Amino acid sequence: MIKNMGSADRGIRLVIAALLIALYFSGVVTGTLGVIALILAGVFTLTSIVSFCPLYTIVGLNTCRNSSVK
Repeated sequence: MIKNMGSADRGIRLVIAALLIALYFSGVVTGTLGVIALILAGVFTLTSIVSFCPLYTIVGLNTCRNSSVK
C-alpha cells in the first residue's frame, strides 16, 4: 500500500478526530449523530496512523511529498 497522506493532512485528521470524540463524550453531540461522529473519528484516526486514505485513491489525490514510500 503506497502512502498518500502527508504529515499536515494526518495532523489535521487527528485534531478533527480528537474534537469529535470530545464533543461526543461531553454530551454536545448525542444519539445517531454522536455515533456517526465516533465512527468518523475512528476512520480519521486509522487513516492517519497508516498514512493511507482509500478515498484519495479513488479521487486521485495525493498529499504525501514522497509517494513512492511504501
